[in-house]
Amino acid sequence: MKTVLINKPFEISVVETEKPTPSEGEALLQVLYCGICGADVASFTGNQPFTTYPRIPGHEFSARIVEIPENSKGLKAGDIVTCNPYFNCGKCYSCKRGFVNCCTDNQTMGVQRDGSFRDYIVMPIERIYPGRGLSAKELALVEPFTIGWHALSRTKIQPSDKVLVVGAGPIGLFATISAVAKGATVYVADILDGRLEKAMHFGATGTINSAKTDILEESMKITDGNGFDVCVEACGSSVTFLNCIDCAAFAGKIILIGNGKKETTFLHSILLKKELNVFGSRNSYPEDFEAVIDLISSGKVNVMDMVSDVYPIDDTKGAFDALTHNNGSLSKVLIEVNKPEDSISKSSSESTSETGKSVKILKMKSFVYNSENELV
Repeated sequence: MKTVLINKPFEISVVETEKPTPSEGEALLQVLYCGICGADVASFTGNQPFTTYPRIPGHEFSARIVEIPENSKGLKAGDIVTCNPYFNCGKCYSCKRGFVNCCTDNQTMGVQRDGSFRDYIVMPIERIYPGRGLSAKELALVEPFTIGWHALSRTKIQPSDKVLVVGAGPIGLFATISAVAKGATVYVADILDGRLEKAMHFGATGTINSAKTDILEESMKITDGNGFDVCVEACGSSVTFLNCIDCAAFAGKIILIGNGKKETTFLHSILLKKELNVFGSRNSYPEDFEAVIDLISSGKVNVMDMVSDVYPIDDTKGAFDALTHNNGSLSKVLIEVNKPEDSISKSSSESTSETGKSVKILKMKSFVYNSENELV
């Protein structure tokens, strides 16, 4: 099967590897689409401290179930699904308290363990989520959406809140969508007009181009001098973190999603003076996946507008090169590992029965797709 491998920084190739075999409690999946995350790009450029090489990237993906035992979720062969890519130990202090996203031995696919950029993958059934009629491309966007959703959920955002999202990259935009969906009034700051236009498209009330105007001054104008109830830092920059501290209201909340790239120095008495609540946000909960799938299924959000381009798996290097030199015009880039309509013939000509014997699947015509590659 085809497998994408980052051999070392800036060296990526598509190689042939063996098709995996599921163990007890696992399903065999054929991967359809993979999103390229900033963490994947960091692994490619050598800036991801948790990545060892060689590494198969990818943790944002959709797939078709090829083989699966009987299960309580009602999942069956042929279903198009997405998965939770964060593997937790279940034994550490965090896991025992229910904070599985904060597992002290967390292993995220594509970072600490091999990821989804390959034809087939095995996944524990408990980590698989039914697609509920969503297209394969939409399901590949669920995981990055959960990052923004989880962050905003941590702040217990209220419909009366004014929210400032600093950074309109993919995660910032998903945070914007999440805040809008939760009923808040949302403003977005960035230095690129193109990204700010996307933020408006996704429901922002207004924007601030912090390269052209003073972000604090504009924030005070927008909030009648009060500051924002919630500030979302989605860049990982020292400057934008300080922007959030300045722009937050007294007793306001700051949620950090962006991965910090440099140390930040400031007089912490400002946190006391304003009694600010500063939150970190890491990965997401299993229930965040359910909530995001429900939201997309409701039709209230068109996540496909996040997709800037789709590359075939054989040109994965081209996709990574494009994102490495991204001038801000690209949001989400997907890798097409297998087309949904093609995957039927490739993955379903043979399957494995519960007895372990290879059996032919005869009901091929039961899988029908519309023009959007959605199973109907």
